Amino acid sequence: MKKVCIVFDTGDGRRGGHFTEYAFCGLPGVEIAALADRNRDSENAFRRSGAHNRYYDWEEMLEAEKPDFAVFCSRLPEEHCRQIRFAIERGIHVLCEKPLAADLEQADDLVRRAENAGVLIQVAHLARFAPVFQEMKRLIDAGAIGRPLTCYMRGKEDQRGGGEDMMVLGTHLFDLSVMLFGLPESVWAEVRQEGFPIRRGSSIEVTEPVGLCAGDDIFARFRYANGVNGIFESRRGMLKDSRPDRFGIVAAGTKGTLAMRYNGERSLRLCENFPVPMEDEAAFRELSLPPPAPIPGAAALDYAAYGMDKDNASHRYFGDNNRRAAWNLLCAANGQEALKSSAKDALNALEMIEGVYASSISGKTMELPLADRTHPLAADGK
Repeated sequence: MKKVCIVFDTGDGRRGGHFTEYAFCGLPGVEIAALADRNRDSENAFRRSGAHNRYYDWEEMLEAEKPDFAVFCSRLPEEHCRQIRFAIERGIHVLCEKPLAADLEQADDLVRRAENAGVLIQVAHLARFAPVFQEMKRLIDAGAIGRPLTCYMRGKEDQRGGGEDMMVLGTHLFDLSVMLFGLPESVWAEVRQEGFPIRRGSSIEVTEPVGLCAGDDIFARFRYANGVNGIFESRRGMLKDSRPDRFGIVAAGTKGTLAMRYNGERSLRLCENFPVPMEDEAAFRELSLPPPAPIPGAAALDYAAYGMDKDNASHRYFGDNNRRAAWNLLCAANGQEALKSSAKDALNALEMIEGVYASSISGKTMELPLADRTHPLAADGK
């Protein structure tokens, strides 16, 4: 029986909603040993998780319980560095919310430490586990859109549009683009703030402390090794003037286009006409997805028991795919399969984010991976 400990801190009015804390619940061969939350008024996650013990200090919990796996649910990358290092030093495998770290230097350090210690780090880039994106990759590889030409990516473009949107949601899209097309070789970008190009030391006010961010208007072009172009765009405040389903990815090729938006049922749509600049509702048809492979011995996911609404596509997406991420981590730790969303994969997404800033500040196309590992927005270059 593998022991799992959960760090789910609801103090300081934290935002959540991704249900990472329940990723291991109901999986075979797992004991939810304990949950730590310094907020003494919060009991929901502890009760719903079925954890045996409750702690208010996560370090005390990991020292006392000595788990095989730890779940770090914080969305704040600055916290991950300390938490993951603590786990690595004790040989504890990790499932962690994204983004992995606040900058490349932190991410490089975590990847190196984990590899040296033989510790696995799974990052909750859930697209790698979602049947809709697995089918998207299968169709692209099978030639359903011909030779892939261009990948279009947009963030939510709400009040976080620009740099924060790229850090919080762009990380999902960048990781997904690597899953679909491989690593990018270069990036050219223009990042503006209130109409002016950003410079080293530029910053914006963010809704959450997610690390250095700048710009309210981002346009970036990535070049992947197979000749595919990747376009990412995020502009602040677009939601108030337009349809809400902006967040998503479109893959266009010589024969057609595949599209998925994070809205409604999060369906996959195919257009077999070319050229198509973006989705024409009349030209696209929704595709049926193959049923996902069941997890052997897992209890049926009772959404209501974990505070999820089974009629909410977003809740189902998080509930189902967090569980798949946890199961893959368990199997990888047992040597049964490869880790699907590793710290190294998450580092690649962060590389793309910092590459956008580096290109805009320098006015040049930047080769990836970046030679300079310091954050391009750092005012002192450190």
